[in-house]
Amino acid sequence: MTVPETSAAPASPDPERPATPAAQGPAGASSTAVVRADGPWTHRDVAANGARFHIAEMGEGPLVLLLHGFPQFWWTWRHQLPALAEAGFRAVAMDLRGVGGSDRTPRGYDPANLALDITGVIRSLGEPDAALVGHDLGGYLAWTAAVMRPKLVRRLVVSSMPHPRRWRSAMLSDPRQSAASAHIWGFQRPWLPERRLVADDAALVGRLIREWSGPRLPDDEAVEVYRRAMSIPSTAHCSIEPYRWMVRSMARPDGVQFNRRMKRPVRVPTLHLHGSLDPVMRTRSAAGSGEYVEAPYRWRLFDGLGHFPHEEDPVAFSAELISWLKDTEPDR
Repeated sequence: MTVPETSAAPASPDPERPATPAAQGPAGASSTAVVRADGPWTHRDVAANGARFHIAEMGEGPLVLLLHGFPQFWWTWRHQLPALAEAGFRAVAMDLRGVGGSDRTPRGYDPANLALDITGVIRSLGEPDAALVGHDLGGYLAWTAAVMRPKLVRRLVVSSMPHPRRWRSAMLSDPRQSAASAHIWGFQRPWLPERRLVADDAALVGRLIREWSGPRLPDDEAVEVYRRAMSIPSTAHCSIEPYRWMVRSMARPDGVQFNRRMKRPVRVPTLHLHGSLDPVMRTRSAAGSGEYVEAPYRWRLFDGLGHFPHEEDPVAFSAELISWLKDTEPDR
């Protein structure tokens, strides 16, 4: 089922460098201009799991669904959309619940429900399954969706995020990982984290993206886009809510049940990508997630990249991704 509203964005004048939304100040920017950035892709909304989700799509062929992380939105995949489309895939980047152009609901930010958002979008797009590509929180949800709805996930690609059980174990038992994820512990306070995220035109978003990147820092224009997107009302709160659930549920029945449910193995081919200089998610924490995969599993470490390998070196990332998606017999 698809919401009728559809809008096509004009093609970018230079396909090698996808268009950037007009650089207006965060406070006065139109949320529509930020979310529906011009480019070679098409924007529309789809209905799934009781909410409306904004997507940007491009190309024809097997579906590849791209899931962003924090503190970003669909635009983080602006380099991979045209690369995947050119390679013969239907590339779709969605805004997660509460972010970008998607609905900001009062509840529903636990990983099980967010994973149902993702698989619901696959069905709404009229596809039998999809290759899921998730970064950061999007990777956490991609792992979850592959376990909860295995028939809808053809292949799994995760970047900068360990399997949820590995994440939980590292956060609780590894002091260095706990320190690296200090922002997640800070998110557990009420109200203050949201206020800090949007203060000074979301300046903190820019600092986090630069601090979490490797030597190849993002340009000011890209950082400005993410600051503007976080400044859209309610986005900061909705972006933080999944992390509040992930920590606060650790000792609750729903969290224990989720952790137990994630013992089920992933039974689809999995590509796990990570930057060697990632300061947020340690390589040691992410490595070893293959123990939860009963299918071909490939680990790829990008030397000299940080938490955002798909943006820091989009050519290398896209080449690795497309080569693996086209491999009919991915190795273990």
